[in-house]
Amino acid sequence: MAKYRIAWLPGDGIGKDVLDAAKVVLDKIRLSAEYVQGDVGWEFWCKEGEPLPRRTLEMMKHTNCAMFGAITSKPKTIADTELASELRNKGFVYRSPIVRMRQIFDLYVCKRPCKAYDGNPLNFKKGLDFVIFRENTEDLYSGLEFNQIPKEMLKIKGMEKVSPDAAISIKVNTPKGCERIVKAAFEFAKNNNRKKITCVHKANVVRASDGLFLEIFWKVAKNYASIQADDANVDSLCQWLLKRPFNYDVLVAPNLYGDIISDLCAQMTGGLGFGSSGNIGDSYALFEPTHGSAPKYAGKYKVNPIATILASKMMLEWLKENDAAIRLEKAIAQVIKEGEVKTYDMGGNASTLDMAHAIAAKL
Repeated sequence: MAKYRIAWLPGDGIGKDVLDAAKVVLDKIRLSAEYVQGDVGWEFWCKEGEPLPRRTLEMMKHTNCAMFGAITSKPKTIADTELASELRNKGFVYRSPIVRMRQIFDLYVCKRPCKAYDGNPLNFKKGLDFVIFRENTEDLYSGLEFNQIPKEMLKIKGMEKVSPDAAISIKVNTPKGCERIVKAAFEFAKNNNRKKITCVHKANVVRASDGLFLEIFWKVAKNYASIQADDANVDSLCQWLLKRPFNYDVLVAPNLYGDIISDLCAQMTGGLGFGSSGNIGDSYALFEPTHGSAPKYAGKYKVNPIATILASKMMLEWLKENDAAIRLEKAIAQVIKEGEVKTYDMGGNASTLDMAHAIAAKL
């Protein structure tokens, strides 16, 4: 009997390609796991009006964690656009399955390591090693949006300045949400010999919600005197990340800013083909690459699977299979450093599975 049950969610586009690559590596490690296939994505919205079927959610409740491939979140062709319009006219609203899973399972930590492995021709600079802690359930991803302002809201003081036909999205930060993501970042730094944490915000303009995030950051920082703490406006930070990247180590941010800076840091350390993400809660976790579904490459096994394989390394850490996680990262680093097997984005012609088998051979 397998030790673990893992929800296996290919999703859309290249999701199956990259998960197939991860499976090659996990099989070589001999992880004792049953991989339970789940339906999710654009295809199921088109077929059923639901991109995250209830059967998938029920299945996930009986697994230890999940591996996720990729998701399509908007029409890619004229036919898709027409179908999406038809479904919306029938009252079906597409909501990102990955955002919903984060909220349903309370996966409040989005942990995104961005590391420049030696020999990667796509590195911005050698030696970069960021870890981003992005709050994963609140902020502008809370889903509180209105195409037209509700009449009740027009009674609120100050709303008379806003046109009644304005579309609004509500930015929600709660004390609980802010505190637990900040604590998670500081605990990670303490346990992994990280020296500095930077709080990313825009509290000089978004005074209420970002102001709360910043206030709680400094409150929590007092309990971690050995770790240097500072804060930066998100716009200024993007500039300084490029100019003086070695000034930064761990970054903690509300949802939207965390999403933006993690893509920037991923590009600085090889691009989205190297960007992995862990969506982590107190009792469940879901791991994924940060790239999109790239439907034009679906089934061609062309794309770089390292992001997904790095996500499986994070999954091994979550499962407390730490020795296996260490072995896997060493194998990834060795293949990158040797430079004999490179996918198209790295300047080579290796396939998705070629890269997976090269990494597996080092294990």
